[in-house]
Amino acid sequence: MISRYPTEFKYERLQLEVLHKLLHAQTVYCLFEQAQSTYFKASLLVDSLRAKQQVPNLAGLYAEFSVLYFFRSQYDEAYEWSSEALKELKPNLPAGVVIDVLRQASKACVVKRKFQKAELLIKQAVTRAVQAYDFSHPKYADTLLDYGFYLLNYDSISHSVTVYKAALDVRKEIFGELNLQVAVANEDLAYALYVHEYSSGRFTDAQCKAEKAIETMAKILPADHLLLASSKRVLALILEEVAIDMNAGMVSNDACKAMLDKAEELHKTALRLTKAAFGEENVQTAKHYGNLGRLYQSMKKYREAEEMHLKAIQIKEKLLGEEDYEVALSLGHLASLYNYHMNHYRQAERLYLRSINIGHKLFGPGYSGLEYDYRGLLHVYNEMEDAQKVADYHDKIRRWRALRDAQNRSDRPVLLNLEPVISIDEILGKFKLFK
Repeated sequence: MISRYPTEFKYERLQLEVLHKLLHAQTVYCLFEQAQSTYFKASLLVDSLRAKQQVPNLAGLYAEFSVLYFFRSQYDEAYEWSSEALKELKPNLPAGVVIDVLRQASKACVVKRKFQKAELLIKQAVTRAVQAYDFSHPKYADTLLDYGFYLLNYDSISHSVTVYKAALDVRKEIFGELNLQVAVANEDLAYALYVHEYSSGRFTDAQCKAEKAIETMAKILPADHLLLASSKRVLALILEEVAIDMNAGMVSNDACKAMLDKAEELHKTALRLTKAAFGEENVQTAKHYGNLGRLYQSMKKYREAEEMHLKAIQIKEKLLGEEDYEVALSLGHLASLYNYHMNHYRQAERLYLRSINIGHKLFGPGYSGLEYDYRGLLHVYNEMEDAQKVADYHDKIRRWRALRDAQNRSDRPVLLNLEPVISIDEILGKFKLFK
């Protein structure tokens, strides 16, 4: 293909291809300063080729630009670049390029809470991966991980666990245990299991997967590598819940304290690594503040917990707006602190109602997270001796549970519930129509 062009253009196209691959390697290894430099070089080269009317198809490169911004939690830019990548899609592009563009655009849609668009794109990516490759191919595992990401964020938690398990199995079969991609899959599954078993308290499998991810990463990566921050955060979340359950089961205070102290150490390490990479005003930094807030609540350090939650809310609202899921999560956590430990019932009520409103808008009346807010308000109104509101929220919880049960009965196995392959033009047409 390149041989048809003059030598100068062949060189520039090859240079752009190399920059594309370098950008990918730098981004996934979290070398963001170097990646930013590569991004600028690639952008300048694209401008040069465009001026000479020799620009190649840029779908894959634009998707990689989106990946860079996504990794840095700059979600507006990630969405914009993924949208540009979609516009570049053509039927004659290699299957791997099309799949990668669809995958990344779906992830960008998820974090922008554009779930209809995300579902369309990721289901097409998985179906195309099945069609183009076999079930033991790395590309299939990649698409499954991104499908799991969509499902987890769209409140289809049990299905996300199923998909993450399938992705981990494929990666282990291909790469073996001592592999960074396998470690990442272990971490993703650990977090999905943690969310799935949050009500049951059965965290053994989640803890095992999180510890395995950290063990593998520690053998491969430098001790202060950013990828370890996420895995340590997941393990810390799990250890906190295990400690709470141990305390409820009358296990010695020393054992519980040791586990909470370990969780604090992990959270602080994750926060330090994240701030070093992204600074204070970043969604990931805010998440770590929120996690520390929850932990300090469990450790009965209520003023420290309040400070952490307020920091998390301030950063998230500034970066994501006041109606985002992440904001709702932090509002609910601060409401819990005010409700159960600080007796600030009116403040808790306002926060719970804000959180419920956001959850309803994003996910509908059957959203799983509504249960915690409803039960929180039930406690608030009990303490305020508001009998009518207590009756109202008992009824809301009953109706919510019936709705969840109906949704669970109607669910089909996700890996058997994929869409047939449709044309690129059809994908783009639906993408424009969906919210």
